[in-house]
Amino acid sequence: MTRQKTSHIFTKIALKPLNTNLFNIVLLSIFLTTGTCNLYSQDITNKTKTIPAKKQKVSSNLTPENKDNTAPTAKTETDTLKKDSIQPKAILEGKVKYNAENYVKIEQKKKLITLYDKAELYYQDIELKAGIIVMNYEKNEVYAGRIKDSTGKYTQFPNFKQGENVIEPDSIRFNFKTKKALIWNSRTDQGEFKVKAAITKKENDSVYFLKGARFTTSTDVDNPEYYFQTSKVKFIPGKKVVTGLTHMVIANVPTPIALPFAFFPMSKETSVSGILLPSYNDSNTRGFSLQNGGYYFALSDNYDLTVLGDYYTNGSYAMRFESSYAKRYKYRGNLNFRFENLINSERGYPDYSKQNIYNLQWSHSKDSKGSPNSSFTASVNMGSSKYFQQSINQTNIGSNLNNTLSSSISYSKTFNGNVGSRLSLSATHSQNTQTSEINMTLPDLQYSVDRIYPFVGKDGVKKGFFKNINLLYNLSGKNSFVTTDSLFFKPEMFNEAQIGAKHSIPLSTNFKLFKYFSGSASANYDEVWYLKTIQRAYDPNQAQVVDKTMNGFDAYRTYNFSSSLGTTIYGTFNFGADKKIQSIRHVMRPSVSYGYTPSFEKYFDTYATDASGKTTKDYTRFEGGIFGAPSNSNSNRMGFDLSNTFEAKVTDKDTTKLEAKKIMLLNNLNLSTGYDLNADGVNTLAWDPVRVSGGTQFFDNKLNMNFGTTLDPYAIDNSGKRINVYNINNGGSLFRMTSANLTMNYSISSKKDDKDKDKNKQSERNGGRDDDLFGRNTIDHVRGGSQINEEEDDGEDAITEFFTTKLPWDMTFAYSLTYGNNNRESKITGNSIMVSANTDLTPKWKVGVSTGYDFVQNGVTYTQLRFERDLLSWRMDFNWQPFGEQANWSFFIGIKSGILSDIKYDKRSTSNR
Repeated sequence: MTRQKTSHIFTKIALKPLNTNLFNIVLLSIFLTTGTCNLYSQDITNKTKTIPAKKQKVSSNLTPENKDNTAPTAKTETDTLKKDSIQPKAILEGKVKYNAENYVKIEQKKKLITLYDKAELYYQDIELKAGIIVMNYEKNEVYAGRIKDSTGKYTQFPNFKQGENVIEPDSIRFNFKTKKALIWNSRTDQGEFKVKAAITKKENDSVYFLKGARFTTSTDVDNPEYYFQTSKVKFIPGKKVVTGLTHMVIANVPTPIALPFAFFPMSKETSVSGILLPSYNDSNTRGFSLQNGGYYFALSDNYDLTVLGDYYTNGSYAMRFESSYAKRYKYRGNLNFRFENLINSERGYPDYSKQNIYNLQWSHSKDSKGSPNSSFTASVNMGSSKYFQQSINQTNIGSNLNNTLSSSISYSKTFNGNVGSRLSLSATHSQNTQTSEINMTLPDLQYSVDRIYPFVGKDGVKKGFFKNINLLYNLSGKNSFVTTDSLFFKPEMFNEAQIGAKHSIPLSTNFKLFKYFSGSASANYDEVWYLKTIQRAYDPNQAQVVDKTMNGFDAYRTYNFSSSLGTTIYGTFNFGADKKIQSIRHVMRPSVSYGYTPSFEKYFDTYATDASGKTTKDYTRFEGGIFGAPSNSNSNRMGFDLSNTFEAKVTDKDTTKLEAKKIMLLNNLNLSTGYDLNADGVNTLAWDPVRVSGGTQFFDNKLNMNFGTTLDPYAIDNSGKRINVYNINNGGSLFRMTSANLTMNYSISSKKDDKDKDKNKQSERNGGRDDDLFGRNTIDHVRGGSQINEEEDDGEDAITEFFTTKLPWDMTFAYSLTYGNNNRESKITGNSIMVSANTDLTPKWKVGVSTGYDFVQNGVTYTQLRFERDLLSWRMDFNWQPFGEQANWSFFIGIKSGILSDIKYDKRSTSNR
């Protein structure tokens, strides 16, 4: 037989036996050398066979029943000996699959299979990839290592995967039967942690022992910016890590931060219960403090609970309970409750004060997929009126400037049938933070029946006056309270409750008139039920007229009529196709309306006004009711409205486009007024002031401008009262401008598409703005949230091409102007500008500012300066409000990873509140 000589380059690997009795194993070295070996293809009687590399990969299967098989590409001869009827037990418990790109070498005498260059081996749930793999199928052991490329650089590091655990070492030795392994320089990801160990001993599928290990959340485990170094580790994948002496290393410099032992939870669950370490602060008015310390409870996969607290040495303290919950395809929400006991100064000093404040926030939404015919939503923000102004743990200017807190909880259900209907129950809350007045409705019942067309035939066509006649039924029931902070949910609050129900049956139709006019007409019947009314009488003991509350059922009924007629007029002004402005299109929608409500004097009673017995009839027992009261005079009014839009066609700058470009000049320009047909010219004037309002957009719809003004046709006397004399007849103009306003909002960014820009959701939830025009919230640095809208950027912290580098930036601009002239004062009552801007000075440095100026008060408005540094695995920020009642600063540096969020430094000053 002719033999052909072939040559291959391969790496030898030196491996020591696995000693499973020693815990502290000695570092074993793998010497990878390069050599040349002459191999020959022989007949099947030779013990060593080499399958040379080809263009396609070499692959084979090794089964327990045929463990001595050679690769299928090699020639084989039929064994003439009969097989023994007694078969030995299989050494391997499953099929082994392997392949390599360069060569597969099978040594039957040594029971070895050598795979070289992009070697792969699969056995049960084990996947092993490496530059070289040597398998001893008699001892059930496999060895894997790296190889050198033509430049002498190590490549093709082993990748060992068993189940969900992946290890990337320099080399590995593994026993299939005992599941034990010895691993050198292993690298593995466990949740947010990256682990690297000099030597790893795999005891079984669930326990590893590591020596010379480091833990970090840095993306580069070989050259991290920080890590925790420990000598001995017991590692249970997906559960926990228990270490010996552990110290922190930053930039390869050991720090004095050390622990005699450490425990790191590594649960596969999304969150794990644990302690939240507090931050230290001090205050001139409250002393030293520990803030934001507490405990996080991972109660289940559907909900959790965070308990946080603050304590000051002068006795002030705060508690916060935060919970999030969700169930897929059902609902999601969160609940926050905050309570603070505030003590200023020391007892006995003149500035000593003590008070309790609280705030409750609840947000809930139901997935429509869970129940399409019903819904439940909640948006609650209620508590002490001064909470956001006085809280010791929040800087929230947007919420501080807001004068109203509002809440709403609602449930609705739709009933399908021949005539559908809808039922909703809700609770609403509105609170004025300046006056501390609270308006609450609990509950608010709404029930409605779908529109019914009684004159529509079987064909279902609704055409004409009669066929379009339709009616509805609406029921509204309310239980309303008006109270203050001090009486909230106290007996006095419920004693003043207003209870009532209102039934409404509107009847309406619409029609066409003279082809170009659209008309509508409607009549409405209302019936109102009350459980409380009043009785007005003169009380001789108090020598004045008093109202007495009367408990019991009572009702009144009213009706009214209204109609409207309108049309649309189109006008186009053409200037020529060769002009810059080719044409302007003007659309007008004029409409006139009429409404009539008769007098319901039968619901008005007489009462004595003084001790002489003089009576008057100007009150109704339904006064102060939740749905109002009937009127003792008829209403007979007409209304006039005119809306306009202006659009232009201009020649497009892009000469390749054949059609002109459309530009909106005015989105709307509306004029409205009314005329009272019953006006007597003394007590009531016929014409209402003309209200003009409009709006438009500029710069690709980035600048929104809205304006409005009120024009009064009547003059006023020296006391400022309107008189029945037209202003033009009193030496003035046709109309007297009584007020005007202008607002502009402009948002721009260096990014072409800024729709996904992060919103300041917490500020909006607290009642402020959803942008950073009034600064970013600095609340509870527990989780180390970024104060500037940012995106992950892996760029280098350097500007390599100064003149061509683009700096990402965004800006928000707002301007407000208000003019008042009700009593000939003719002055600017409001004139202010607000600006917020953020930019990236470098890929790792972000700065931002929010400021403004009030031209009426001649002063700078709220100002905030923001600085943030991305330190890879760490984040640092500094926020400063330099002046005003809210003047303060805060500094934070900490690890980004949530699992190590307690490793931080958080320092802040207190405001001048």
